[in-house]
Amino acid sequence: MASIGTTMMLGRETKSFGTLGIKSKPFHPPPHGGVLLLQANFRSASMKGSQTTLNTIGEKQLKLLGGRESMVAEEFVLGKVEKDSRIFSQNFTIRSYDMGPNHTATVETLMNLLQETALNHLRNMGLLKEGLGSTPEMSARNLIWVLSKVHVVVDHYPTWSDDVRVETWIIRSGRNSLAIEWVIYDSWTEQILTQASSMFVMMNKETRKLSEWPEAVRREIEPQYIDRPPLLDKDSSRLRKLDHNKMEYVRTGLTPRWNDLDINQHVNNVKYVAALLESVPISFLENHELSAFTVEYRKECAMDDVVQSLTSFCHETIDQCFHLLRSEGGFVVARGRTNWRPKQEKHKA
Repeated sequence: MASIGTTMMLGRETKSFGTLGIKSKPFHPPPHGGVLLLQANFRSASMKGSQTTLNTIGEKQLKLLGGRESMVAEEFVLGKVEKDSRIFSQNFTIRSYDMGPNHTATVETLMNLLQETALNHLRNMGLLKEGLGSTPEMSARNLIWVLSKVHVVVDHYPTWSDDVRVETWIIRSGRNSLAIEWVIYDSWTEQILTQASSMFVMMNKETRKLSEWPEAVRREIEPQYIDRPPLLDKDSSRLRKLDHNKMEYVRTGLTPRWNDLDINQHVNNVKYVAALLESVPISFLENHELSAFTVEYRKECAMDDVVQSLTSFCHETIDQCFHLLRSEGGFVVARGRTNWRPKQEKHKA
């Protein structure tokens, strides 16, 4: 399982490269085969001579930050609710440090936007208590949310200075889980860039065991559900069991460091995705970009774990891969499936 906690990195053990690194097998494809955005303020600025007047949106509040007075627009800090108060949206601009070698926002950036918006949604509903990811009733029982599964489809990647809007809401997903849904839009064209569905379950923070939902927690959450079908087809996100002995590409010696742990003392869900992709051949990454991925989180990854990233190409099509993140002790940390498309020429590094 992976927490909904703070951002951190999955480190590499320096000694793992070389003899323990990626297998010395050349890549041959199978033959068959966030910084918050002040909404439209800067672009709708009116020019008067050499001065620019910013037309701010939302009520400004005076806040004390470290003894200094700062004018902060509440809407821009916490996002806002839509016409249906159970739908929450937040605006971001893509910064230079959000981009990767494709000259676009990375998958990690997109997932961080999803995570940040979901947490601010809970806070907006008054359901965030003592850190990240616990409601008041959960906190009283020492319970936290953990991400069990995420399915993401990326139609288009934003790039530097692009403005995006993330909308999120909650739907039912079984008796002891909930689903959070997201859509990322281009703020100006309203084009859908990314859609995502997820499933969260509850864990006891001390015992690290999954928990059934207490009725008090259920009463907190139920008024926030929206009666909608999942954005993405559940059947398309199902993953098959993988045999680690048959995986084609392996990266070994991946280890979390102390500063890689989140406030729940385990690796953040976003970095599991990065670790799964560690074993994808660079020659493939140079010419392809992710169009969709599904990740199932099976076990926590903690400070003392050393893991392996394993990748295998689908025999039917070169555009699909299967992935394992496996402890060197033998247990599966996460598994996934990715879909790829040829990289657009203008985005090639």
